[in-house]
Amino acid sequence: MCIAYFECRKLLHVKNYLILLFFFGSLLSLHGQTISITDDFEGGGTVPEWVGDDCQLNPNRSNPFVDTANPSATVLEYHDTGGAFANVRFDAQTNFVLSGVHSFSLKIFVPSSGLTGNQPNQISLKLQNGNLPAPWSSQSEIIKPLEVDVWQTVTFNFATDDFINLDPNSPPPTSRTDFNRMLLQLNGENNNDRVLAYIDDFSYEAALPDTPSFDCLVWADEFSGEGAIDGDKWFHQTQLPLPGGWFNGEIQHYTNRQENSYVDNGTLKIVAQREQFTDQGVTKNFTSARLNSKFAFTYGRVDIRAKLPTGVGTWPALWMLGRNIDEDGGYWDNQGFGTTPWPACGEIDIMEHWGDNQNYVSSAMHTPSSFGGTVNVGGTIIPTASMDFHVYTMIWTEEKIEFSVDGIVHYTYNPPIKDASTWPFDAPQYLLFNVAMLPNVTNSFVRSALEVDYVRVYESCPTSTEETEFVGNLRAYPNPVGDELRLDLPEGMGAGRLALRVVDAKGRVIRRFSQDAGGSVITVSGLAELPPGVYFLVGETEGQLFRAKFVKR
Repeated sequence: MCIAYFECRKLLHVKNYLILLFFFGSLLSLHGQTISITDDFEGGGTVPEWVGDDCQLNPNRSNPFVDTANPSATVLEYHDTGGAFANVRFDAQTNFVLSGVHSFSLKIFVPSSGLTGNQPNQISLKLQNGNLPAPWSSQSEIIKPLEVDVWQTVTFNFATDDFINLDPNSPPPTSRTDFNRMLLQLNGENNNDRVLAYIDDFSYEAALPDTPSFDCLVWADEFSGEGAIDGDKWFHQTQLPLPGGWFNGEIQHYTNRQENSYVDNGTLKIVAQREQFTDQGVTKNFTSARLNSKFAFTYGRVDIRAKLPTGVGTWPALWMLGRNIDEDGGYWDNQGFGTTPWPACGEIDIMEHWGDNQNYVSSAMHTPSSFGGTVNVGGTIIPTASMDFHVYTMIWTEEKIEFSVDGIVHYTYNPPIKDASTWPFDAPQYLLFNVAMLPNVTNSFVRSALEVDYVRVYESCPTSTEETEFVGNLRAYPNPVGDELRLDLPEGMGAGRLALRVVDAKGRVIRRFSQDAGGSVITVSGLAELPPGVYFLVGETEGQLFRAKFVKR
């Protein structure tokens, strides 16, 4: 929300390194340079489970065509017996990374005796978001031709190969982070021809982007209470900054009343409504709320799950300003930080939405080089912006700032020259949530609310350059666990900040966070979301490392 509307980590001792390597295998590759998913169909794979849709499959089939091109003893048999949309697939436990160097590869043999019909001999690799009710709606695919009666290696790369988006309005797959399902389909779909084929040595390899890992939760509000907002986290900004009003021609009063901002049923409501209200000697016909976070940070990731208001004249925003902004009445200015005018303080608009352009959400940057009607802006259409909750994400590094909705990136700010004019983003910023009202409001407007399910801020987990001592395996209880897990800490570990991570049995980091030790026993909550299985909780503080094994029921 621009202020001038339309212008306006660890060196490890050798023995401890071996312990970590033994227990966390692929963790090193995750935080090294590459990630991979493989399956040789001989018990050496990391694919969770192959599933067939309208297709019979056998992942333990003896190789009927052993030769020098593929001497493997076991392969996956793919048998489409006439299913119109036959395919085999799996869901990855970590979303596919396509933004850097990556490749999908497999070997395949299609015997001519196993084909019917006259469909082109081809293989399609499709990526989807398996979390959606209709995963195919998010699909992107690459199609490659096949020969018959010969083992061949086929590769797929969404950066260099021609791809097809089922939804032509979808962004390029290399800019997406929501893909977690992969399908293989032979000889097209929407036909009843039969296909018999054998697949071997599947692999997916990807280089992780050279960006910081913002995986340590440092500040959040889950809005789980009832009534007034948490005053330890938020400040109501109500003081009029201009004689008689607000910037941008806004026509509302911002109040600190629960009528305009409160927590109910697990969400924050910021309500803009029509009512005559007098404050600071000024009467206006609309009220709303504008919240400042009492937390500021430099570099990290912000996730906000929100549902937007409706109505021409509404202008909800989830945004950030430099803590140093000189703005009378703002929380940080009241604390003595206000030394720099706008836009030199920098402004990051995570999400803006205007009621007269329903479902179009925008992200923008305001700096001395361009502000108000800034050229540094990008947006996307979210058809259910005001009907469903969506996750609005901002990732802020020393090099760039990236904006996405539900994991799909729609704008990246990365000026080639970074100076005070283009990049005042090397100092703390704080969050603002508000719904403004504009003069084009319709006569029929009465009230509408911005709802926020949660806001979470992540930074890189704290690390040390000293040698780390492995203090042992700790007892975790209750075990198996439902949601909350407790651990008895070794003597001397009951103070300080703990860097924690949950690792699955294959060494993949599922979650990173930090919390105060707070005594000889710590409680870790929020485990209910984990799938059933075996996990390790790894903790570290002041050069000491511990591990606890637990089972999620």
